[in-house]
Amino acid sequence: MSARTDTTPPPSAETIAVTAPAAAAGERADRFLAGAIGSLSRSRVKALIEAGHARRDGAPLTDPAQPVRAGARYELRLPPPAPATPVAQPIPLAVLYEDADLIVLDKPAGLVVHPAPGNPDGTLVNALLAHAGAELPGIGGEQRPGIVHRLDKDTSGVMVVAKTERAHRALAHAFAERREELERTYLALAWGLPAPPAGAIEAPIGRHPADRKRMAVVPAGRGKPALTRYATERAFGTACALLRCRLATGRTHQIRVHLAHMGHPVVGDPVYGRRIPAAARALPPPLRAALLGFPRQALHAATLGFRHPVTGAALRFESPLPADMAGLLARLGGWAPAGNEE
Repeated sequence: MSARTDTTPPPSAETIAVTAPAAAAGERADRFLAGAIGSLSRSRVKALIEAGHARRDGAPLTDPAQPVRAGARYELRLPPPAPATPVAQPIPLAVLYEDADLIVLDKPAGLVVHPAPGNPDGTLVNALLAHAGAELPGIGGEQRPGIVHRLDKDTSGVMVVAKTERAHRALAHAFAERREELERTYLALAWGLPAPPAGAIEAPIGRHPADRKRMAVVPAGRGKPALTRYATERAFGTACALLRCRLATGRTHQIRVHLAHMGHPVVGDPVYGRRIPAAARALPPPLRAALLGFPRQALHAATLGFRHPVTGAALRFESPLPADMAGLLARLGGWAPAGNEE
């Protein structure tokens, strides 16, 4: 598809402009833009570039791998959301539990939850519409039918989806109120070794003051209260640690923002862990390269527990680590000095 040659986007479109600093020279255009913008994954930026929505110094940019030119002005146009109702697509789902009211599934990394600019289809919603048939459309809204909570595209793990309006209202209320019976725990591979090895991060989260596409820890009164409890499952020397994090609140990117604020960003996080951490120096070069090159944030929704919205029964589901994270931990386990388990 050829690039657009007009310079005036449709009124409902949004254009993001970024000037490349000297430090970015030679970097892939899609990687640079994803990191500079913060709120878009590299795969989405790549798709937008290939679809003709990018420019460099006013000229069309259609190659995502084109090296960045220092001082150049890059523009990325974000098309408006497609107005059409999502369509059913036969995408395989890993269903952990299903009844007349809800579906619990294990979302793989790389699957977008609902359609958005750059990801108009091939999403979890499209798969759910094919799986549930006539039960799902319209529940909770046409664009996000059945969706109660969301996992980022590159975060894997357990999710619950409502199949009835009654279930949707009850589950949405439980997630919004952060009821005590709601259990959401994540496993995160983070850089460095937290001190203390277990504790709580309580800091309000709001929009980044200089980059409205990112979230950040902000002064009280400018953001929403946020509390993350963490415990070190295993330490790999001083290079990194596997953390079990439990959400006491549910803010956008909460674990990623809190861990980065603490000085221990999630391995592979393209938004909140852009710089090479000093802790990486403790690793042998091949292992360091494997962690620095991990293609997504190493974050997994391991456990989800809640009350059934209709029967009131206590439900709890677990998802094992996906193969990519398990493989990374296996490599670390083969290297880490003895006595580093917590």
